[in-house]
Amino acid sequence: MSIQSAQLIGNNYVPVTVVVPCFRCKGTIQRAVKSVWQQTRRPSEVIMIDDASGDDTSTVLHSLSQKHPNWIKIITFEENRGCAGARNAGWNAATEPYIAFLDADDSWHPEKLAVQYDIMCMNPDMALSGHPFQVLPAGASLPAVDLSNCVSKRIGAMSLCFRNRFSTPTVMLKSNLPFRFKEGKRFSEDYHLWLQIVFSGFPAYSIKGRMTYLHKAPYGESGLSANLWAMEKGELDSFLNLYQTKKIPLLTLCLVGGFSLAKFALRLLRVFIRGVSLKLA
Repeated sequence: MSIQSAQLIGNNYVPVTVVVPCFRCKGTIQRAVKSVWQQTRRPSEVIMIDDASGDDTSTVLHSLSQKHPNWIKIITFEENRGCAGARNAGWNAATEPYIAFLDADDSWHPEKLAVQYDIMCMNPDMALSGHPFQVLPAGASLPAVDLSNCVSKRIGAMSLCFRNRFSTPTVMLKSNLPFRFKEGKRFSEDYHLWLQIVFSGFPAYSIKGRMTYLHKAPYGESGLSANLWAMEKGELDSFLNLYQTKKIPLLTLCLVGGFSLAKFALRLLRVFIRGVSLKLA
């Protein structure tokens, strides 16, 4: 559905393309799509990329597409390309001026797109925006969230080096940005992109309000997030790229790299404690 089609319908749609990479997600993708369909202002289109799942995921995706014709589009890969390749394919196929990313095992607050799109429209300098997320246990109901005063704050380049403020399923960005996820990079490819955008001078903002729900811990559980050392190497590689492209000096590289390793050690400790707690429960 194009912007023009959305405008004919009225204010129920926003000119946003939602991109969802899908890999063996038949058990969670319906929850994710339901949260998009239940938006108070729906996106004009949803693009789901079947990243060579090799199971029944394709059947579930096509069933969802038949349920929502002309709204859900499916791209199918014959070979697995990872989240970076899948998101890029959806981004390149998008027809709307804004892109919002959602992972197949996450979901959104019903007001997420309406709030985030309105803020970006009122602040046309925003190239990228994100917001906090909340981890919801299985079967938990959506918590009450006050979205009446969702202020935004610009995130500086150095601040982003010390803390990745943008979890991918919270991000909305302008589709005409001259960047893409780094193909072939399997870990921290999203953080790499945010750093490239911000260090190139494009403004990024954090919006107050937990409007995205993760249904597992952000690290230390199943999926890519379980590969903690690989994630850490991916993050360090992104800092090295900033140094090699002369966006940060050597001293800054050492500083942010050391800080990143310290956070990694703390993350390992948290995962260990969580594992011990589960065994004792």
